[in-house]
Amino acid sequence: MYWFDSAYEAVARFMYMGGDVLWLIAILLFVMWTLIFERVWYFKSGWRSDAGKAISAWESRAERQSWSARQVREMLISQARMQIHQHLPLIKTLVALCPLMGLLGTVTGMIEVFNIMAVTGGGDAKSMAGGVSRATIPTMAGMVAAISGVFAISYLTRVAQRESEFLEDNLTTDH
Repeated sequence: MYWFDSAYEAVARFMYMGGDVLWLIAILLFVMWTLIFERVWYFKSGWRSDAGKAISAWESRAERQSWSARQVREMLISQARMQIHQHLPLIKTLVALCPLMGLLGTVTGMIEVFNIMAVTGGGDAKSMAGGVSRATIPTMAGMVAAISGVFAISYLTRVAQRESEFLEDNLTTDH
């Protein structure tokens, strides 16, 4: 249990050194990765069922050549794409917000440094170091969070495109 206490203390110290903005980044990161894992889970388990329903609905049609049949096909594809792309724009937004929150941490940390310099006349290096850490740690955390999200969203976008094309290819208009 000692390693857990030590790890907890290290994380708590890191969060304290990063300031309040680091908590915002942590919340963004948690929400972002929750949505990413939900999408991965959907593609691994739920998507096959949804695609099978769309394909069976199309295959059960007696005719597939008319204008009406093509509109039904487009509707099935559109509904499936909505399911496939669910949460992807939100994940992209969260990825974009992470470095902005890091920048906010930089600004608030530098304001703290300048405030300390104004109060002490620039003579308290130890106090200024705390402000500098509050300026740099959120920047680093925001960038790391964004980079991890970029890799995940590029993977999810690629999977979504592949599955969308798979569905289009399987809803054929020939009998």
